[in-house]
Amino acid sequence: MQNPFGNNNNNDPNNIFNNLPIPPNYAKIKNDQGDLRIAKVGISWTTFWFGPLPALFRGDYYNFFLEIVLAADYVLVALFFKWNTLLTFPWPALIFALFYNMMYFRHLFNKGYYPADDHSRELLIKSKYLKEKQ
Repeated sequence: MQNPFGNNNNNDPNNIFNNLPIPPNYAKIKNDQGDLRIAKVGISWTTFWFGPLPALFRGDYYNFFLEIVLAADYVLVALFFKWNTLLTFPWPALIFALFYNMMYFRHLFNKGYYPADDHSRELLIKSKYLKEKQ
């Protein structure tokens, strides 16, 4: 398979991501048991459009329930104060979409995950998802 992203990750025979075209804005992290996670760094458009479902599909139950609770609080406050115009745009989904990927990575770092390669480490440090000392 030809890599459309041109990041030449298919030259090393020992690379577990061999022949896997990974976009340059995606980071690869792993833990000591060999579990691998590949996720986007930046705005989570899937969270914006589908709400808490991406967190559920990733097995990130903490953020799944957090987003449900925050969205329910937003609706209850808007209905209580009769701010019906606030309900026409999903403001909690937009705000959560801006921070979800960072929250996901930091939650995995607390579980013992670390960057799988130098590109992922540099990307995570540049995006302030990871501190340079880790």
